[in-house]
Amino acid sequence: MRRTLALSLALSLSLGLLSGCGPAAPAVQAQELTAQPVSVQPAGSPTVDQTLTGFGLSLLQGARSTENGPVLLSPLSAALALSMAANGADGNTLAQFETILGGGVPLEELNAACAQLLSDYENLGGSSSLWTDPEGMIREDFIGKCQGIFDAQVFSQDLSAPSVVPAVNGWVSEHTNEMIPSILSEPFNENAALLLVNALYLKNTWETEFDPNNTYLRGFYHQGSDKESMDFLNAGFVTFPYLQNETAQGAVLPYDDGRLAFFALMPEEDAEFEVWLNSLDGETFTQLLESRRDTEFRTLALPKFEAEWSGQLQDILSDLGLDLAFTWGAADFSLLGDNPNGYFLSQVIHAAKIEVNERGTEAAAATVVEADSGSGAPPETGVTLIFDRPFLYGIVDLQTGVPLFLGTFE
Repeated sequence: MRRTLALSLALSLSLGLLSGCGPAAPAVQAQELTAQPVSVQPAGSPTVDQTLTGFGLSLLQGARSTENGPVLLSPLSAALALSMAANGADGNTLAQFETILGGGVPLEELNAACAQLLSDYENLGGSSSLWTDPEGMIREDFIGKCQGIFDAQVFSQDLSAPSVVPAVNGWVSEHTNEMIPSILSEPFNENAALLLVNALYLKNTWETEFDPNNTYLRGFYHQGSDKESMDFLNAGFVTFPYLQNETAQGAVLPYDDGRLAFFALMPEEDAEFEVWLNSLDGETFTQLLESRRDTEFRTLALPKFEAEWSGQLQDILSDLGLDLAFTWGAADFSLLGDNPNGYFLSQVIHAAKIEVNERGTEAAAATVVEADSGSGAPPETGVTLIFDRPFLYGIVDLQTGVPLFLGTFE
């Protein structure tokens, strides 16, 4: 009987520092396993960082095209979980992982870059885990690489039994501070061999907080010009990094850690949001972020909002060039386990949540934004920027440009 490699990603993005930690989630009812860890020396890779920017945008564009509406996801969480799976791949299947996630760098460099990212974001309240089916025949050296490189917990669980649902959901809830209380609704089929889970959680405060007394109603114009009154965060005569090129303008709101930041980017008023969004690529995005300049804003207004999204990513990933991994008979996961019928990826389940308020964000995400060299300078009298039309937003690492989260507000 063939076994499937079921890949599940669970992540949390919640902006809003007023909520504290809730009660602990129920303990995972599964047997925890250990193997000999196989580690690598963490090492940053500009190629991987740049590739993750394009990967994140393509993932967002594909998800939005499928949903035809607002989406929210974490390119970082997706990349970390898929990179674990890459360590079980070989041949052309491995080559596709190396291209999509690392821009063509070898697996060793991708692993080192992932280890560096995990080290950089060690304060994130997230984690990784493997859930092996007793009949999955998963190789111990694969488990050891996931433990040593990705610091993954390993559990033995019958993946087709109803008990897997509360076990995995409890683990995800615990590692996302209960922001994502469930990711699974039903057990997997009897062929499921392995589940890879990644959970991210981040809690950060704005470097410059918004005054709660200056939060008030403004109109937001949805697609089709439908207007809705909603609370906006407002700031005046403040200095933030400004983003601008010939097609869009935006702002970067740094957190108090000095490294991560929230960004919002809106196309010019006469542009159609979907067309503009689909025209963005990693290189343009990176140029826009790197060209940011500190600018005085006469007025900066951003909706105060909550958003969440969940969905399946396997078709989108296949369209991006990772098709072999999802094709039974063509996928080569010979380094993952010893089942003579082989393995292939069957599902990629993704969930995310975010809250944005006056004090900051609770999230895990990163984004690269870059302006064209021909962008115009903002007016000396100060910029007025009101995000009252559909815009792209996310959380970005200002040092590497890696997008931790990306979303659309529409």
